[in-house]
Amino acid sequence: MDLQIKEKVVLITGGAKGIGAAIARACAHEGAIPVFVDRDVEAGKQLQSELQSAGQACGQICVDLQVAENCSSAVERTLRDFGRLDVLVNNAGTNDRVGLEQGSPEKYLASLQRNLLHYYNMAHYALPALKKSHGCIVNIASKTAFTGQGGTSGYASSKGAILALTREWAVELLPYGIRVNAVVPAEVMTSLYKEWLSSLPNPEEKLQQIVSKIPLGKRMTNAEEIAAMVLFLLSAQAAHITAQFLFVDGGYVHLDRALS
Repeated sequence: MDLQIKEKVVLITGGAKGIGAAIARACAHEGAIPVFVDRDVEAGKQLQSELQSAGQACGQICVDLQVAENCSSAVERTLRDFGRLDVLVNNAGTNDRVGLEQGSPEKYLASLQRNLLHYYNMAHYALPALKKSHGCIVNIASKTAFTGQGGTSGYASSKGAILALTREWAVELLPYGIRVNAVVPAEVMTSLYKEWLSSLPNPEEKLQQIVSKIPLGKRMTNAEEIAAMVLFLLSAQAAHITAQFLFVDGGYVHLDRALS
């Protein structure tokens, strides 16, 4: 299947590690030019070196997306370095466990800053370039917006808002032919996930409990499977798909986990 994304410039937030890095690698493999925005300088340098060593074009931008001006500068630098922008992948965020009980209004607001506001800011600043390229937006959401998790009000509500914005933007951007979709992961083994597991008293036991509740295959989703869906959505093969929520979760959200 020809995805027809060769030489398309794909701006990926949180793109140096985890799901973001998997998306960047998949884009580069298909001949697109991933530009990854991430605060982790070393991870970004390592990914850039890896891709360039394989003869693949890419870009690295190290900024804190919690500052709106940095979102603008990330778009400006992408346009300066590559001359165009075809796809925005909003991915950066962290399940920071700011809950209703173990939280505060100040912590909740900070969680929205980490997980939600830069999605809007990046889309706002990228829009003029996306209009020119008739590009698209892919938002990475989370199963927490559908299932709840407990103790993570900031993250869950951010992801719920991201789903609402996906449909809102899909409507607003119809006149420009800009498609907007969301990918919804559930349990994906990333460095942040490993960090959370390691903070628990019995990480292996907790992992087995989680895996036992994933209906298809009783295994975690891998980051490459999320990336594959993102690539399809940004490709010409998905030219008539917009305003959709695509679940890549082994049936976690929609199948009865009592099946286990």
